[in-house]
Amino acid sequence: MSKTSPSGDTDSPAFRSELAGALTDTSLHLILLPTEQCNFRCTYCYEDFEIGRMHRDTVLGVKRLLDRRLPTLESLSISWFGGEPLLAKGLIEEVSAHIVESPSRPDLRYQADMTTNGYLLDLPTVEKLFLLGVRLYQISLDGPARMHDRTRIRANGKGSFERIWKNLTEIRESDIPVNTVLRVHVNPENLDAMPEFLARVRDEFLADERFTVHLKPVERMGGPNDSTMEILGPEARAKAMSDLRAVLAEGGRSGREFAGSDVCYASRANSLVIRANGTVGKCTVGLTDPANMIGTLEPDGALRIDNARLSPWVRGWAERDWSSVQCPYAGMPRSTQQQPLLQIASGPRRPAP
Repeated sequence: MSKTSPSGDTDSPAFRSELAGALTDTSLHLILLPTEQCNFRCTYCYEDFEIGRMHRDTVLGVKRLLDRRLPTLESLSISWFGGEPLLAKGLIEEVSAHIVESPSRPDLRYQADMTTNGYLLDLPTVEKLFLLGVRLYQISLDGPARMHDRTRIRANGKGSFERIWKNLTEIRESDIPVNTVLRVHVNPENLDAMPEFLARVRDEFLADERFTVHLKPVERMGGPNDSTMEILGPEARAKAMSDLRAVLAEGGRSGREFAGSDVCYASRANSLVIRANGTVGKCTVGLTDPANMIGTLEPDGALRIDNARLSPWVRGWAERDWSSVQCPYAGMPRSTQQQPLLQIASGPRRPAP
């Protein structure tokens, strides 16, 4: 029996369409980690920063993989992730230039996005990356400066809010057609400050159609501070999200909240994470989980994929299980000796990495 969710019926044309899109070899989504180092030390971060800048053999492998695939692709999507990807801006420019300068069919649909803390995203960087196809950014804010600078701390121990806000304001004041998702983290500590802060975000950014907001309660994702970190419980979370969405909707700004896909990228066979050391995975959250290490990228562009490791990530399509399509990491089949590194539950999809 198929398992449905509020998102839709697994017997519906919409599900069949998503299935076809997830398995087609004419579409490719690569999540690239040009560096796994970061200039921040956010208190809830789950990454270990053990791997640095993308190895040269991996850069060559990415470019040669693209050379192999571009002639037959209809759609190519690149997501830049990290660490903080802009610490390796030159590498991003190199790979992006390789794509836009490669001979390909004129009808190829190419798009690129970036998850960045925003500290290094000044206007000249936005302008240059726009020319190389990067048209969407996701940037996190943890409330007003006094709250944000307690949790989104730079590696040198200093705050980050003012410079990020300055960069966002410069993007708003420019005419560069890039879109920005402001991912606003909510936790018990900053909740009281959120209505006033979101009103400021709404008034300063949401009149501009290039900006949207994604409200995201902070979760325990496997970081070193999980045991002492307070998070919103289910009832408090539901009420907080309802109240804060109402703030965003005031003044005719309804519809300015980011609407992510119901289908997780990790459940798509044609979506792969390429780590800085050439390891191939599926999920940007469980980076160090052995279940997330499904293969390697060779310097010649060949993908060495272990199908037995890939299969659990795409099981939702064969099982017609919508919850596994929404989050294949939650409920991942494991032996009794294998325990997940993270305790996460499926739910509404977050924005793409």
